[in-house]
Amino acid sequence: TPIMLGDTKLAKDYSRRLFEEGVFAMALGFPTVPRDLARIRVMMSAALTKADIDYGLERFRKVGRELGVI
Repeated sequence: TPIMLGDTKLAKDYSRRLFEEGVFAMALGFPTVPRDLARIRVMMSAALTKADIDYGLERFRKVGRELGVI
């Protein structure tokens, strides 16, 4: 599931901060994806519990606010 951010540096910063918070979401930027279409890739799984998803969403909110995305 892509989380579109546009800017490669922002995607890398977001990915790094998420990792520090215990969430793995790979940053993808140019040349892997076209310029200005950088994103974070999130891998969902049927093995995730509701608690896992809630934890991840809260970390996405926290980091998104820190970085001015939300």
